[in-house]
Amino acid sequence: MSDSVSKSGKAAGMAFVTGGSRGIGAAICRQLAADGYAVAVGYGHNEAAAQSVVAAIRDAGGTAEAVHVDVSELDSIDDRIGEAEAALGRLSVLVANAGVTGEARRVDEQSLGNIEDVFRVNAVAPIACAQAAVRRLSTRHGGQGGAIVIMSSVAAHSGGAGGLATYGASKGAMETFILGLGKEVADEGIRVTGVAPGIIDTDMPPDELREAAETVVPMGRLGKPAEIADAVSWLVSDRASFVTGESVTVSGGR
Repeated sequence: MSDSVSKSGKAAGMAFVTGGSRGIGAAICRQLAADGYAVAVGYGHNEAAAQSVVAAIRDAGGTAEAVHVDVSELDSIDDRIGEAEAALGRLSVLVANAGVTGEARRVDEQSLGNIEDVFRVNAVAPIACAQAAVRRLSTRHGGQGGAIVIMSSVAAHSGGAGGLATYGASKGAMETFILGLGKEVADEGIRVTGVAPGIIDTDMPPDELREAAETVVPMGRLGKPAEIADAVSWLVSDRASFVTGESVTVSGGR
């Protein structure tokens, strides 16, 4: 078991990040490692990509391990966090980042299977992750407190353009959950927050949305994964010690 040390010299603990092998998740893993956390790089399918993130963190002097966690397998989430704790130390931070857009189609043209899959990964899985984290972090359960960050989206507020109404609805559910859970555990040493990215330069946004960024984003560009990671870094730090139950929008003004 290894202890991670922050820039201040204090033990930072372990950060568990789902969907950590690429895009926004990989940027979050690298940033939290730079902040002093031992990072569990959660991945669902691409082990090679997760190991690449781990290697980059270790090359920079940080501590990380790749952890296979398919968030659609809800019953396995608690065990995967336990495995990460065995390897990297006590959980301090959970970032529920894994998500899917699903079929970019009108609702009446989608399969019920797609709707169920989107909500399972984007809504039910983050709640299951948060449940497992609360049982470890809450002072009510003998924990030492910590932070939970759930990835939302501007689609939670816009409704999801271009056939992404189901996706937007799943993220809207998370906005409500962030507020509700934040209130539930506020006096148990846990802060619960979210980040709602706009159009970010990853492989997730549809091509037409990426191409429209110059006109639909007031700042006239795609966001960078590192800009989302910076928001997460702030939210889990003592600099945001009086922030809970809130979701921060990082969207270039969109």
